[in-house]
Amino acid sequence: MPTITSARVIVTCPGRNFITLKIETDQGVYGVGDATLNGRELAVASYLTDHVIPCLIGRDAHRIEDIWQYLYKGAYWRRGPVTMSAIAAVDMALWDIKGKLAGLPVYQLLGGASREGCMVYGHANGSDISETIERAQEYLEFGYKAVRLQSGVPGLKATYGVSGERFYYEPAKGNLPDETCWSTSKYLRSVPELFQKGRDALGWDLHLLHDVHHRCTPIEAARLGKDLEPYRLFWLEDATPAEDQAAFRLIRQHTTTPLAVGEIFNSIWDCKQLIEEQLIDYIRATVVHAGGITHLRRIAGLADLYQVRTGCHGATDLSPVSMAAALHFGISVPNFGIQEYMRHTPETDAVFPHAYSFQDGLMHPGDKPGLGVDIDEKLAAGYEYNRAYLPVNRLEDGTMFNW
Repeated sequence: MPTITSARVIVTCPGRNFITLKIETDQGVYGVGDATLNGRELAVASYLTDHVIPCLIGRDAHRIEDIWQYLYKGAYWRRGPVTMSAIAAVDMALWDIKGKLAGLPVYQLLGGASREGCMVYGHANGSDISETIERAQEYLEFGYKAVRLQSGVPGLKATYGVSGERFYYEPAKGNLPDETCWSTSKYLRSVPELFQKGRDALGWDLHLLHDVHHRCTPIEAARLGKDLEPYRLFWLEDATPAEDQAAFRLIRQHTTTPLAVGEIFNSIWDCKQLIEEQLIDYIRATVVHAGGITHLRRIAGLADLYQVRTGCHGATDLSPVSMAAALHFGISVPNFGIQEYMRHTPETDAVFPHAYSFQDGLMHPGDKPGLGVDIDEKLAAGYEYNRAYLPVNRLEDGTMFNW
């Protein structure tokens, strides 16, 4: 049996902060896992270093399920983003080890490929509608089959999803959180025009997506979904905060626009009602924040019973380790829907060399044993941690609101 002999946390910031767990065994094989929790990275690093790693030493690295249950049930304090991100890092690293020892890519250990590749979507954003459409056309030229459209809202200085960078969007900044201003009424007036002009310019063969970012009440989201029905969106994401899963019943009563939610979910319990009542069409829980490949497969298994498909979060706050794990998961599960794909910076790609690739709108995890991704520790050491916060959001009258 491969025994865990050591484990350590690697903190690096090649343009943004990443937390990586490296687990080593007595057979000379190691695995890597992502533990990044955007804006609260060091909380997970401490949880791993101070509380999890001491419990791993001497354990059989092959016993992935048992270790997962040990860390989940044994802590007593279950769920939550810090705990589940730490468990996810361990889980990814153990799957990486198992694949390397077997001489197989992880997706082969999960039952093999269910498709030739994972369809991904890119982010087209602009300060106004014309700029957003221009960037969407660039994604078309790259071969993307699906694009998310986000545009600046007239009358607001800043809008979620819109940045000065052409292909990168990183909302977390240093010092203290930025404060942004929001108006739902102005937003609701602008989005239908974005998609009407988007369809006129981009045609009907390209899948179009949109992220509300939890900023509507259920009835506002219902109205938005109804307004967007003529443009046949692939999905409307995070239409309303999902702490109250039953809130999606109201949206479902008023629109047939497909609904996606779940990038901030931590466990199957966060989406159980949404799935069982078929209140959503896509579940967006991600491998790093929802307990790793082991737990994400449980969520996908439940979703498959109710014809809900996966659409995992894949922004740049997930390192290439998570992207690799998401692709091994996505190419293997029967009810895969789509994978978000925000390209990392060249600096990040250099720190995390990887086997996954993009071609013709699809991504493949590659066929290297394990996850097919590594960390260059020498390069990583050259990028020191830089404290960063996600923004906070206020309404025009100063009331705190959802970011």
